[in-house]
Amino acid sequence: LLTSLFLNISSTNLYSALAKKLGNPPNPLFSIFQVISFILDSSPKEKMRSKSQSPINVKLILIGIFLVFLLFWVLRSTYSPSPEQQTQSLDHSSVVSKSSSEDQETDEDHQSSSPSSSSSSAVACPSNTCNKISPSLANALVHYATSNVTPQQTLREISVSLRVLEKKSPCNFLVFGLGHDSLMWTALNHGGRTVFLEEDKSWIEQIQSQLPNLESYHVIYDTRITQADELMEIGMSNEDCKKVTDPRFSKCQLALKGLPQQVLEIDWDLIIVDAPTGWHDGAPGRMSAIYTAGLIARNKLDGETDVFVHDVDRIVEDQFSKAFLCESYLVEQEGRIRHFNIPSHRSRLGRPFCP
Repeated sequence: LLTSLFLNISSTNLYSALAKKLGNPPNPLFSIFQVISFILDSSPKEKMRSKSQSPINVKLILIGIFLVFLLFWVLRSTYSPSPEQQTQSLDHSSVVSKSSSEDQETDEDHQSSSPSSSSSSAVACPSNTCNKISPSLANALVHYATSNVTPQQTLREISVSLRVLEKKSPCNFLVFGLGHDSLMWTALNHGGRTVFLEEDKSWIEQIQSQLPNLESYHVIYDTRITQADELMEIGMSNEDCKKVTDPRFSKCQLALKGLPQQVLEIDWDLIIVDAPTGWHDGAPGRMSAIYTAGLIARNKLDGETDVFVHDVDRIVEDQFSKAFLCESYLVEQEGRIRHFNIPSHRSRLGRPFCP
């Protein structure tokens, strides 16, 4: 077909015809199929005119063939991507595909992990544990629902300690006394450590048989209610009673030196003094318990300790709480309970026993 073209059309006519047909210079977007179509569509008039030309110029034929192949090579190099371009294209496609799959997996994970905004807390805590009631609270509910006993403090009095406990729990909670409200305090301090100090060993055994999870220790008191006035005078006049130190090493007669090691090695956040017995003359009274509670609070490494004293309608509880827990540290009183907030004296040396 190409030979026929150059036999009938001169090189000058070929270039002019191509330029007229395809544009001058030729449009780079044409294909070899367009060239073939042009050759087939050459007018008979041009063919007849070429027959009159003689002799045939072989040199022009070879030049024409060379130009056609050169044109074909240019077209191929223009529209065929280089190996580097193919590699980049493949890499780009793989990156896009990988990104799409990762986005899809991320969306699926997000949908499965958070079907709604309210389920965010369920991710951090499995539903089978978050929905379960705490063991301490469950035991307290069962205990008080099946017994006829009532805690010694009134609802309004308990609420005073409860407000502080709600802010600090879970915390270290020390209670002088073991009674019917002990399980309640343990439940309210869920996740913290609640320790009870009791004077009556047989009472400890009785409570532990019913509530074995309570942590309680036996404490021996060597005072009597009849000594209250004498102990008050000693505490107010003796300089050793105004020194802040570990109760075991205190030289003050009011300090309880026989407390368990587990109690003295802990910094307590809350302390309730509701024992020992103090309603008759032969009872130990709470003189030493109140003084020691204040000493423990002041000897805390850092921070503040909330101390509560119950039965302040009685003389000993009233006078000793004001004297050794200090009226300047008094926060409030509700009924028979008094609330003190005592700062650490170890973190600020030189602080007076009572400001």
